[in-house]
Amino acid sequence: MDDTDRTLDAVGPRLKELRQRREITLTELADETGISISTLSRLETGLRRPTLEQLLPLARSYGVTLDELVDAPPTGDPRVNLRPLPTNDGRTILPLSRRPGGIQAYKFVLPPGDDQKPDLRTHEGYDWAFVLSGRLRLVLGEHDLILEPGEAAEFDTRTPHWFGATSSGPVEFLSLVGKQGERAHLRVAPKRHLPDERA
Repeated sequence: MDDTDRTLDAVGPRLKELRQRREITLTELADETGISISTLSRLETGLRRPTLEQLLPLARSYGVTLDELVDAPPTGDPRVNLRPLPTNDGRTILPLSRRPGGIQAYKFVLPPGDDQKPDLRTHEGYDWAFVLSGRLRLVLGEHDLILEPGEAAEFDTRTPHWFGATSSGPVEFLSLVGKQGERAHLRVAPKRHLPDERA
């Protein structure tokens, strides 16, 4: 088996992983791309090899380049290609990491919210969110919190939760999500004691 065959054989699992990361169904993806549900299913299971005509709309839908879609070998360029994931609600989601599995990093930019009704969701994993600017409203189970710039929250995503901006303006925050329950921890250097504090 040559490199091309290996690359094409790996596309199916990659397509499935990207779709699951976006948390959309085959039906929703079919509506976005114009590719039939049965074809998408066969592509994901490896029963069908993708064509360029299929890969282009899939790459657009997932907000990745063709190289990222087929997981082409790295070129040595360390830059992360910041391509926003498409949303229908005015939110901008920028993936900041590109390795499959493990903890994934995202930057969210949410438009101002005017009395938005929270749509609480649950999924497997763990989330750590850090507010860069604006005020972030976090509804987490029975708690309704406002996080200011510099504040962070960490929680199990099996707890019903929702993020939104307040009416005061847009909000930008970073999110580290561990799909298998990985937790992100802040590492703080141990406090240094001055000589007179030891006495």
